[in-house]
Amino acid sequence: MVPAGNPLLDNLRIEPTPGATTLVIFGASGDLTRRKLLPALHTLSRGQRLPARFAVVGIGRTELSDDDFRQQFRESLREHAEVTGDDDVVRSLEGRLSYICGDTGDPALYERLAERLKEIGGADGVLYYLAIPPGVYSTVVERLGAAGLAGTPGRGWRRVIVEKPFGTDLASARALNELLHRHFEEDQIFRIDHYLGKETVQNLLVLRFANGMFEPIWNRRYIDHVQITAAETVGVEGRAAYYEGAGALRDMVQNHLMQLLALVAMEPPVEFSAGTVRDRKMDALKAVQPVSLEGENADAVRAQYRAGWVERREVPGYRSEPGVGVESTTETYVALRLRLDNWRWAGVPFYLRTGKRLPKRTTEIAIQFHRPPLEIFRRVSPTPLMSNLLVINVQPDEGISMRFDAKIPGTRMQVAPVMMNFRYGTTFPGEVPEAYETLLLDAMLGDATLFARHDFVETSWALVTPVHEAWEEHGDTSIPGYEAGEWGPQEADSLIARDGRRWRTL
Repeated sequence: MVPAGNPLLDNLRIEPTPGATTLVIFGASGDLTRRKLLPALHTLSRGQRLPARFAVVGIGRTELSDDDFRQQFRESLREHAEVTGDDDVVRSLEGRLSYICGDTGDPALYERLAERLKEIGGADGVLYYLAIPPGVYSTVVERLGAAGLAGTPGRGWRRVIVEKPFGTDLASARALNELLHRHFEEDQIFRIDHYLGKETVQNLLVLRFANGMFEPIWNRRYIDHVQITAAETVGVEGRAAYYEGAGALRDMVQNHLMQLLALVAMEPPVEFSAGTVRDRKMDALKAVQPVSLEGENADAVRAQYRAGWVERREVPGYRSEPGVGVESTTETYVALRLRLDNWRWAGVPFYLRTGKRLPKRTTEIAIQFHRPPLEIFRRVSPTPLMSNLLVINVQPDEGISMRFDAKIPGTRMQVAPVMMNFRYGTTFPGEVPEAYETLLLDAMLGDATLFARHDFVETSWALVTPVHEAWEEHGDTSIPGYEAGEWGPQEADSLIARDGRRWRTL
């Protein structure tokens, strides 16, 4: 399958390259830097996407020399990018790495950082990456502001990337935004949600707004309902200290799934720019109605995985995981039914579900259309007709699929569903960029289209915080369970069955 009208991709425009940039990574000796950031920088450098004048300053509490940090860079490439050799790209990039050891609460650290930035290029752009626990955000932001490192000097610029979670509830999210805005303007703040960097998520905008065949039917007249699924096969993976205080609602729904919902539901922007796209996403999110939590008709279900089998391997239940309390009520599964109160989506339910220890790792958006008003083949075809379905596969096999009915070859009128599939890996040459490659580059370019804005974060928390508070208020040790390796609890099946629908089998 080759892109129509451009079979060899020879005429692609030259992609922009950032100006002189220094990337300052707080938490440079941590897991995120090793697994994602350093490999992403290598890939960008290999693709000649980094500026000619580019440097990385790592900051951490671990005692490392510049050479130690460069050795960590090489190890991260071997472990997480399968780069084992020594080439010009590796040598060039490691020569731009340096490291400062210090306590983020010590003002002397920021004096040393200021001196290092002057040595590298005082008028260059500086991108601060907070690859640190959320509890340290306030310290770093305050110290950057006090040291005069947050303002924009001369011809350069200053920006900060903040990793999720953006707070733990509505109040903490507002407090974090207020802190950031005391020292940085909103256009300097890049709240990163790696789901938005995935190719298929970005392609959702192109699918809707660059093709005349989809947008006219993208509404309540033609769409029956929408299902958004983010399924994981893993458990807490040694992160119980974090997960016990978060749970699936905070960890996945408030950010990732709300972003996907907004992209599906948003109105067409007047142009493709950060401001207009994020305005339309915000409009869609504001249309989401409060989640009903009343009795058996509640629109929210939570559950916790029990012992079971996943990928032919026996796994323990959540309460048996190291660091988890024996009476923990932290949810590892959430299902929601959401409704949007606007002209386009009135009466169309959006079903969201996410969970750990499910049978398959996948994230997808499924758009199910109404059946034809008159099913003329129902009496002559012995096979039942199925609704048309559009599936956007976000991960791991990125692509788009469409299900429609077709006649089975033969003398009888028999109808069967068929699938039409588009996959990035087989259609376009080269590797699909990792999300962090895209997002790092966009932050250097100052393009905030794929980053969360402060009002979106707060509105999302305003929707999920009452749900979490209600669960905590009425919480007990009898939280519903589901066996590891199953697709969730019976309560989630009942939630969607009340509307005469069922979860899609993945």
